Amino acid sequence: MLKIATKGFVIAAIAATSMIAADKINGAGATFPAPCYYDWAYNYQKATKTRVNYQSIGSGGGIKQVSERIVDFGATDAPMTPQQLEKAKLVQFPAVIGSIVVAHNLPGIKDEQLKLKNSVVADIFAGKITMWNDPAIAADNAGVNLPAKKIIVAHRSDGSGTTHVFTDYLSESSKMWKSKFGVGKAIGWATGVGGKGNEGVTNLIKQTPYSIGYIENAYKEKNNLAAATLQTASGKWVTARNENFQNAVKMAKWSKKDHFYSSLVMQDGNAAYPIVAATFILMPKEKGEMNEKVKVFFDYSFKNGDKAAQKLGYIPLPVETTNLVRQYWAENK
Repeated sequence: MLKIATKGFVIAAIAATSMIAADKINGAGATFPAPCYYDWAYNYQKATKTRVNYQSIGSGGGIKQVSERIVDFGATDAPMTPQQLEKAKLVQFPAVIGSIVVAHNLPGIKDEQLKLKNSVVADIFAGKITMWNDPAIAADNAGVNLPAKKIIVAHRSDGSGTTHVFTDYLSESSKMWKSKFGVGKAIGWATGVGGKGNEGVTNLIKQTPYSIGYIENAYKEKNNLAAATLQTASGKWVTARNENFQNAVKMAKWSKKDHFYSSLVMQDGNAAYPIVAATFILMPKEKGEMNEKVKVFFDYSFKNGDKAAQKLGYIPLPVETTNLVRQYWAENK
């Protein structure tokens, strides 16, 4: 199995005697799907000799670099609106689905053991709840040894699609959050310490007892972190497990007309995990020949990368969605 680097370029781990790649594709952007793209790129190079370099720099950086035509494709967890795409002369399609978990470093408290209401999560990240033994947390955690320790919030320091998705969830969970902080790739945090990329926030949580932060599930799984049990849109307790992520995906409503612009946060259903999101690929409209190469890479990955995506903690796009994406490609050559 591929050993996934936490940042930087995809390393094409081909034998030293192999030939230099006959072709190359450059991409940059979201850290959320980076482990999946690294794996897909590794396997694609083995099969085709085409190298895919992907830089995990955050959604904001991905949008900027593809808008300035620095890279062949950008990646973002916060989809661009049809109006933004038209202005930047870009096209957009989903590539894979992931989930964001509320991970913590509470000594003695196991994965899924801690229950946090969605409104309580919002209050923690807003700096309103500052102690782990606060009555609002204790009310849902009878029998859990909550320490009388200050909560250390870990958040993103860079422009981030993961932050956009997470703040969308917080805005749906709390009127206070929506009015005071809102939704965005970068916001004015009321408390906490910042880390760059999902990698940075993951490392902060690992290294800081009594911390809490939001990261993509693949990073939680790879680093053996604990995550809180949250609530569905209807208020049912739901764990961060693949079947519950898939329950949210089933509710997705995609449309070619608006370039797949959609949110999967807080979907209906008693077992739908509340923070699920697609991550998107952006391509310049005018780069027809290179765009075809990018499409071939993702088409290959759609056909051959499902097992790798699932093993890393992601959810492959449903067949109906990949077929819709292929129709979209044909209409946007």
